[in-house]
Amino acid sequence: MANEIEIVFGLLVAMLGLVVLARRLQIPYPILLVLGGLAIGFIPGLPKVELEPDLIFFLFLPPLLQYGGFYTPIRDFRANLRSIGLLAIGLVLFSTVIVAVVAHTFIDNMSWSVAFVLGAIVAPPDAVAASSIAQRLKLPRRIVTVLEGESLLNDATSLVAYRVAIGAVGSGVFSLFDATTQFLFSSIGGVLTGLAVGYLLTPIFKRLTSDIPVYTILTFVSGFLAYQMGELLHVSGVLAVVTLGIFYVRHNTMTPDLRIQTTPVWDIVIFLLNGFIFILIGLQLRGITERIVDGSFGTLLWYAAIICLTVIISRIVWVYPGTYLPRLPKKIRERDPFPPWQNATVVAWTGMRGVVSLAAALALPVTIENTNRPFPQRDLIIFLTFSVILATLVFQGLTLPLLVKWLKVKDDGGAEREENKARLKAAHAGRAKLNELADKDWVTDEMVQKVTHKYESRIERFSARYRGEDDNTEEHFTNHLRLEEELLQAELEAIIKLRDENIINDEVLRRVQQDLDLEVVRLRHQS
Repeated sequence: MANEIEIVFGLLVAMLGLVVLARRLQIPYPILLVLGGLAIGFIPGLPKVELEPDLIFFLFLPPLLQYGGFYTPIRDFRANLRSIGLLAIGLVLFSTVIVAVVAHTFIDNMSWSVAFVLGAIVAPPDAVAASSIAQRLKLPRRIVTVLEGESLLNDATSLVAYRVAIGAVGSGVFSLFDATTQFLFSSIGGVLTGLAVGYLLTPIFKRLTSDIPVYTILTFVSGFLAYQMGELLHVSGVLAVVTLGIFYVRHNTMTPDLRIQTTPVWDIVIFLLNGFIFILIGLQLRGITERIVDGSFGTLLWYAAIICLTVIISRIVWVYPGTYLPRLPKKIRERDPFPPWQNATVVAWTGMRGVVSLAAALALPVTIENTNRPFPQRDLIIFLTFSVILATLVFQGLTLPLLVKWLKVKDDGGAEREENKARLKAAHAGRAKLNELADKDWVTDEMVQKVTHKYESRIERFSARYRGEDDNTEEHFTNHLRLEEELLQAELEAIIKLRDENIINDEVLRRVQQDLDLEVVRLRHQS
């Protein structure tokens, strides 16, 4: 037990160090974590770290998917549903088939059913890697929406294909009708399961809004519950969790206190899960290579190279027709014009694989169900999966910023314009409400004058931002916020000094400090 604790603590320290280094080097941290884990895994004398598939599917995956679902922009998701569907369903199935054909053709003794298992495993891009890299590069919001939507939904497609292919390995029979029926049942059932859990828990959440610790823990538990219910009902647990996350966006029961305190907890947990996942991916290679006994190392590299190339090229081949062919009808093109080819190129190159692929590979049964026969070429599939993850995450992840810069793809500023519009509308609404309340007995002229100045200042600032005007308004407002922050810092220092001089106790310090801290945070979010 002590040894396991030391390993976890050591990995945590290594993860934090690699994340700090990645930010210094200005590269996406998943890339450096995988490479760091790979290097750590081959240090002589260190114990091998084995990643349990069930641990990934049940412990790691639900929070990550729920978090992604919660932060999915629903309006943009709907607007790009066709593009997301073509990638999350069409591209996953296309990649599965193409990889299966190549694997069956070039890898010795690989049957069609085993080749389809490999194809289903390496087909889905990773949600965390895509989101981390896309957001860091400040790509146009539509590209980010498509990539994140794809990576949230494609796991369901790939895992259904994966289960069908494993069944075919055991039975030797593949039925397109059965596969299609299973996919539809699993997908629709997963969505309904997520909605059912959401409606079931919403009344409970409403009763717990004053109990922040219990409410926060229940938000995590609900994701695990949705996933487990989906698996027990033999539907998509992945879609159940994603649906639940999206459900919470529309049925949000959080109070301001809950949002302020719960959001940082989720951010920290998701950061830790992401970090551990990617460093553990790197640590797996040592054990994988030690288990493979068939074939020379050169042959393994050849197999890895052709599968990696197939995965990358199949995405490129799919994305361009998938982007432009559906827009050929004039009615569709008028509503949704052709996007720039540069944007399509970025989407085509952003296909990093990650945790779901590795978990699916490690979850392959050791023996075929109802027999004592070993699962054919299991270790080779795991090795090829890791190779695809490494190649796409490192090669594509590191070259993507160069590609974006070369293509001159930049954020279109749509999100910033909408934010300024929202802040402007909010300020107008506040001022209108102030005018309504000005005649109330409890509202004095002095109060109205003071608050009116605040709203007029906000309206002036956000009007200038929304119009894209570069005047002295922004500088004045920034200097005003800086002044307020300096004053709050003086207040913080003053109460700490009172505590140090034993004039107030720590409990009083914390209460006053919390109020001042919230004011500082408010100011920084306005800047």
